[in-house]
Amino acid sequence: MKRLFLFAALLALPFTVHAQNAEAGKKKAEVCAACHGADGNAPAAMFPILAGQTQRYLYLQLKDYKEGRRKNPMMSPMVANLSKQDMQDLAAYFASQKLKPTNFVPDTAKAAKGKATADAALCPMCHLGGFSGQNEVPRVAGQHQEYIVTQLKAFKNKERTNDAGNMTAVMRGLSDDDIENLSHYIAGIN
Repeated sequence: MKRLFLFAALLALPFTVHAQNAEAGKKKAEVCAACHGADGNAPAAMFPILAGQTQRYLYLQLKDYKEGRRKNPMMSPMVANLSKQDMQDLAAYFASQKLKPTNFVPDTAKAAKGKATADAALCPMCHLGGFSGQNEVPRVAGQHQEYIVTQLKAFKNKERTNDAGNMTAVMRGLSDDDIENLSHYIAGIN
């Protein structure tokens, strides 16, 4: 029994230490503020809101940018010199921030169609109910509508492929109207 307890305590240790890196991440995040906001609530709709995203997801996205699995002409140079610890600290910081509502007002008819599309495509199976995300799957609820459209189209067009093809497979059968409707639904979830 003692060995089991010790093993469990040792497994929990990295998560405890890791969580303490949010303060270090705050200082490192100063350079991120221009696009993502000081607290991860991006002021411009073309940039993603990082506040409240899962720590695991944020870390993996930074790692994917650094290793070239996810490409963006603005982000790729920003992560080029980040260490693993830097990326963990940034992920811890932004994950610890609170999501603030955007000013987006969804079109109710589009949002209703978007909900029907989301249900038919089984989006909540991965993104969970309320689109709150889990582990490597992002929280998309309350994300900027413009950013949602951009990412969904990137998956559909196979321009973004750092998710093992899951989203590309889902997006294959959706039209641009479906994407627009989904974006109104998801961006309107608070």
